[in-house]
Amino acid sequence: MIVVVGEALVDVVEDPAGARETVGGSPLNVATTLAALDVPTLLITEVGHDERGHRIVERVEASGAELIAAPSRTGRTATATVHLDAGQPTYDFDIGWSLQHQELPHCDALHVGSLGTVLEPGRDSVLDLVDQAWARDVFVSYDPNVRAPLVADPVQAWRDVEALAGRAQLVKLSDQDVEVLHPGADPEDIARSLLQAERTELVVLTRGHLGATAFAADLAVSVPAPAIEVVDTVGAGDAFMAATLAVLLEDSAFGSYGAGVPADRPRLERLLSAAVEVAAITCSRPGAAAPTRPELRSDWPD
Repeated sequence: MIVVVGEALVDVVEDPAGARETVGGSPLNVATTLAALDVPTLLITEVGHDERGHRIVERVEASGAELIAAPSRTGRTATATVHLDAGQPTYDFDIGWSLQHQELPHCDALHVGSLGTVLEPGRDSVLDLVDQAWARDVFVSYDPNVRAPLVADPVQAWRDVEALAGRAQLVKLSDQDVEVLHPGADPEDIARSLLQAERTELVVLTRGHLGATAFAADLAVSVPAPAIEVVDTVGAGDAFMAATLAVLLEDSAFGSYGAGVPADRPRLERLLSAAVEVAAITCSRPGAAAPTRPELRSDWPD
């Protein structure tokens, strides 16, 4: 089982056709996509006692994922207003995050990321779960999924990202994350720098229509993105993250890229290609509508 921890919210999407509401939040998207890919999944989050909160619970349960839904401190469900410009999203947030202490269930991996790793006071509970995973030698993955409106100090934000990345075996970054935290820097240089941490064994850099690159030991492997008609990119990074975890679990490959393990270009190409494929399908649909396992090729992820 994979445990995912972080925010669940309602996206209020505004585009030329009007406004629509959909259940979202990066960790929720990762969890529901994992479940859609037939991976046993538990989402730990918090929701409000309101109609939007009920919709979140229904969405997670419909996906097949299990759910621990702590009550939000305000009683309201968080929202993110998404403004689409040529398919690219920008966000305005109305969110609190006060997750209380949780015990990490028995699991194969723990995934954390996005706002749940930066917003106080709930951030402390997420970091505690990472510590619990560390103590049990449970695989940890991390996607900072940086949201520019919430980054007041890029230097401190990078320090926080770097500290948590150093406690994860797998880190996913996007080129947009790098642009917010290190404007003008080479995203590949930033990704490689994270491999210097003792625990980190695999860093994946996503670059939108340019595809993705994986860094492990002294190896860098890139795959292109499929040519598609993009509807929007909401949830594409989350779909990529979920697909990556699904393939690692299916291959019993958690912890198999670390020190002393020979770098394997074909294996990394297969991993990236499978994840890029799932992300591309998501981009061809409105909203964070990742594919289910039956919608993929019968031989996916090969």
